[in-house]
Amino acid sequence: MKTIDIDSIVNKLAAAYPEARCGLVFGREHELLFAVRLSAQCTDARVNKTVPALFEAFPTLEDFARAQPRDVEAYIRPCGYHRQKARDIVLCAQRLTDVYGGRVPDTLEELLTLPGVGRKTANLMLGELYGKPGIVADTHCIRLSGRLGLTASKDPSRVERDLLALIPPEHQINFCHRLVLHGRAVCGARKPDCAACALNDNCQHVLKGADNNKALSSEELVSK
Repeated sequence: MKTIDIDSIVNKLAAAYPEARCGLVFGREHELLFAVRLSAQCTDARVNKTVPALFEAFPTLEDFARAQPRDVEAYIRPCGYHRQKARDIVLCAQRLTDVYGGRVPDTLEELLTLPGVGRKTANLMLGELYGKPGIVADTHCIRLSGRLGLTASKDPSRVERDLLALIPPEHQINFCHRLVLHGRAVCGARKPDCAACALNDNCQHVLKGADNNKALSSEELVSK
């Protein structure tokens, strides 16, 4: 296996996607938090179409905290899993108002106490709202990191640990955003467009001669 050049990968992604940012539309802190919750098993495009009416119906965090989950459900049904997501949003709003004075907390430990918030969401909030480093191990991050040879795991927690050890802190959040953009534009799950990929020279998937129509698993990449 060719030695992985992290600086090269980081720089090439930065050149290809200079305006790395979260794809979700939001105004206030809690709006991003709730939009991220809605994005589970749903596309950012669908969430962005859904949240304007939701945030108009519940213009403040206190409005969400006073709402019944069934009231929220009516607005978020297109995002799927609407009952669980509505319950999490209302409970989260109540905790934010009761415990954190209406602010989204700025530590991982506190964020993880919020209903519906896991490490992926917590790291995204820390990076977007507070500029803190962290790895957002979503499906794009896991898939591309495996193909690039940056991890041998598909477990989000392990991928997060592996990338934390490789990616300089100042690049971590933007690196994850760029993986999402690259995953959508070039390195798709079913058929990566390796011929058009700026990371060809860095990618273990390409260097090991994988068929462009069939992505190797991360385990296969490190075992070959």
